[in-house]
Amino acid sequence: MSKVMNLEKYRDALQEAGLLVKCNLEEEFGVRIESVTYDSRQVRQGTLFVCKGAAFKSEYLKSAISDGAVAYVSESEYPEGNGIPAMIVTDIRKAMPMLGDLFYDYPQNKINITAFGGTKGKSTSTYYMKYVVDEYLKGMGKPESAVLSSIDNYDGVIREESHITTAESLELHMHLDNAVSSGIDYLEMEVSSQALKYDRVLGMRFGVGVFMNISEDHISPNEHADFEDYLASKMKMFALCDTAVVNLDSDCIDRVLDEAGAAGRIVTFSCKDGSADYHATDIRKEGDSIFFKVRANGEDSFEEDFELTMPGLFNVENALGVIAAARAYKIPVSDIKEGLRKAKSPGRMEHFKSRDGLINAFVDYAHNKLSFEALYSSAKKEYPGSRIVGIFGCPGGKAYQRRYELPQTAAKYADKLYICAEDPGPDPAEEISKEVASYAREAGIEYEEIEDRGAAIHKSIMEVRKPTVLLITGKGEETRQKYGTVYAPCRSDADYVKEYMKEYDDSPHHARA
Repeated sequence: MSKVMNLEKYRDALQEAGLLVKCNLEEEFGVRIESVTYDSRQVRQGTLFVCKGAAFKSEYLKSAISDGAVAYVSESEYPEGNGIPAMIVTDIRKAMPMLGDLFYDYPQNKINITAFGGTKGKSTSTYYMKYVVDEYLKGMGKPESAVLSSIDNYDGVIREESHITTAESLELHMHLDNAVSSGIDYLEMEVSSQALKYDRVLGMRFGVGVFMNISEDHISPNEHADFEDYLASKMKMFALCDTAVVNLDSDCIDRVLDEAGAAGRIVTFSCKDGSADYHATDIRKEGDSIFFKVRANGEDSFEEDFELTMPGLFNVENALGVIAAARAYKIPVSDIKEGLRKAKSPGRMEHFKSRDGLINAFVDYAHNKLSFEALYSSAKKEYPGSRIVGIFGCPGGKAYQRRYELPQTAAKYADKLYICAEDPGPDPAEEISKEVASYAREAGIEYEEIEDRGAAIHKSIMEVRKPTVLLITGKGEETRQKYGTVYAPCRSDADYVKEYMKEYDDSPHHARA
């Protein structure tokens, strides 16, 4: 729970960490801090206000003071401070998690946190782990675990749609505090390269950190300058882990294993390497389920069959990492098996089938080269003889390489593409689509540009005349689309598919008994 304490405690903590440059606080002030925030809209009486970000304006501080801020932390001193205590620090991003830690009384030390990092599979793995942990907790009569992901957040108090993979440090500590105050023992979360690079998770402790894989992504002036910066940022997770669970099938594995040495111990998993601590074999699809066998080597020795009811052969890799993580907590294999059998992830591989059996539509968040390769190749293997049709877009202002990687990857497996809007942000949606289309044309695949996602999904469904797999990717269950700096409300891809699949089923041309 948050603690009300004098400002001196914050000053002393920053000084001890070597971050404090200057402080005009005098002991006799006795300033009491009742909240900490960088958002001027959340300021109330007794707030310690954090001046952060390249776009910060002194007017924000002035507004915060008028609303009750009693002190501020910044990398610069502002005349608008009006004489209230100011703590000037060398690095505001490093200071923020420390301030959150202190204000919320170190909540990460009171809960078992499992963190998932990598390029692909973080959110699916996070939800797989939640299902496993919840199965375990249910047997003990304890409340469900908390989750912080790119899909949604639940902390015992707040349940909300998420719009960022890893929250800023102050929100992150608030979520942890809510979970602890709600009597929650476990929390699963995604950890992004941006969160690691910009110290949002600095000072945290993960009971288990799972590294899924690495592939070039998020390279742009606003994210990572190059692949080395991206990889180096991902590697920072290991120093925060008691146990590092590592996928031996990842690219750059020698570098990854070397960096994983910063963790307390290393556990490995693989679908290819039989020497891994957890090795998956006999991967097969039977009906609508995926089955596989896991052999655990070393101290935790067992050989068991597991079942996934969520589609996608590639999800075996995600499940295997979760099995290794769960066993690090000594969760019984029976709970792991049942949790994985039930596991679903909102907006991940949601399957919709037409009444006549011609359409298998999948709504998924796949949005980079690695996830496209896994999704499209799996669809080709699981639905031999079916047409493959992709519906997707690319975001604005970031990850520019996706604009050529996605159409070129999809073109290796698909028969047609629909290119539509997907959070164009600062860039005109039409310009993004034209750039993506140029690479689709270069790859020699049929395509159409339809900016409106609903219209693209509608046409892709209604034109089906023979067995077809529709891969609708990028937005999943999200209900907001980013144009400029505004998140405009929109229907989710899943909602569109449900409506238009019913229209297809009910239309005279397609209706079947």
